[in-house]
Amino acid sequence: MKPNQKEILKTWIATGLWLGLIVVESTDSLSAAHTSRYLYPLFHFLFKVNLARFEVLHHYLRKTGHFVGYFMLSLLMFGSWRATLRRPPEPRWALRWAGIGFFMATFVASMDEWHQSYLPSRTGNWRDVVLDGSAALIAQIVIFLWLRWRSRSENA
Repeated sequence: MKPNQKEILKTWIATGLWLGLIVVESTDSLSAAHTSRYLYPLFHFLFKVNLARFEVLHHYLRKTGHFVGYFMLSLLMFGSWRATLRRPPEPRWALRWAGIGFFMATFVASMDEWHQSYLPSRTGNWRDVVLDGSAALIAQIVIFLWLRWRSRSENA
């Protein structure tokens, strides 16, 4: 296998593993009802959090998980498409890599919420797709700014 092919394979393996994690998190066993069964006793024991406060905290923990999960997926998608579609004279960043990364992460978010709408303990929510898509977009902006900053510091 050529070095370029190894790089492509490694990036797609990482992306595939992250997609697998999202699929597992989308199951019935990791619904809010099921995770609170384990997290509430832990938070109550460690931080003396009462049930009402825990419910608010649990909501924000889950939404933070959405943001982090799709932020990372968008980063990984960018890297995978950059490795796959790269041509030697191209720069470190290209709109097509960012666009594909953003749209694919948002598509996965849409499919995830659609899937959850069929599970009795889950709800498919368009607001979560907006949150996930926002995370994917912010990831692409961060990549762009990071690579721009790095390029300037290398040229200085």
